[in-house]
Amino acid sequence: MGVTYVTVTIRSLAAPDRTWEGLFLVDTGAVDCLVPRAHLESIGLAPKGQRIYGLADGREIRMDITTADIEFMGEIVGGTIIMGPAESEPLLGVTALESVGIEVDPRNQTLRRLPSVLLKGQRPPAP
Repeated sequence: MGVTYVTVTIRSLAAPDRTWEGLFLVDTGAVDCLVPRAHLESIGLAPKGQRIYGLADGREIRMDITTADIEFMGEIVGGTIIMGPAESEPLLGVTALESVGIEVDPRNQTLRRLPSVLLKGQRPPAP
């Protein structure tokens, strides 16, 4: 199976003119996005808390997190971003993808827009 990359812009919530753009690996096995800490700090983002994450090898690690706008494919969503180590590859997690109604087409490893964003549990308004 191949890999999929997409250009993503991270935008500070407090100062929307401060952004960082990079090529992100689309990782449907990751819940949250990950960006090297220095890139996030360069646009004024600081840790807002910590979360424990499970790694592919079974280990668990505690990592700093922050929040920002995540923009890709003409869509924007606010989300949690892990403040990763300097050598880490930026990752676009499944929460950001699903929040804007985009999925990975496993056959050709491209991103495709769903006809609508899922909103289960809601009933349509009465006529």
